[in-house]
Amino acid sequence: MDNPSTIPVETLTPFDYTLSIIGGKWKMKIMYQLAFHGVTRYGELKRRVPGITYKVLTSQLNDLEREGVINRVEYDQTPPKVEYSLTPRGKSLMPILEEICKWGVHNVPETQTLHELQ
Repeated sequence: MDNPSTIPVETLTPFDYTLSIIGGKWKMKIMYQLAFHGVTRYGELKRRVPGITYKVLTSQLNDLEREGVINRVEYDQTPPKVEYSLTPRGKSLMPILEEICKWGVHNVPETQTLHELQ
């Protein structure tokens, strides 16, 4: 792979676009949970993504939905029920997340456990 400093700026546009969709502290964690667990309700996502606030979770879910990465299905019932799942577009990002996970497994410092990194 070329050194990033030798890649012309024009070719970074797709990279920047992808990062704008999946970048940040929470989006990939949310996507990973949806990939692993499938259709998931809001409260379940909140429990499965430690440390995320309700406000941030809502914001990140809205961003991912707007980008066509996740589906949001709201049921007309009491109590309200909303479920989230990955779209085909979101599923197409899973190989990237899998490679990130593999990299982490092979490169986590020996002095740290995976639990400490969360």
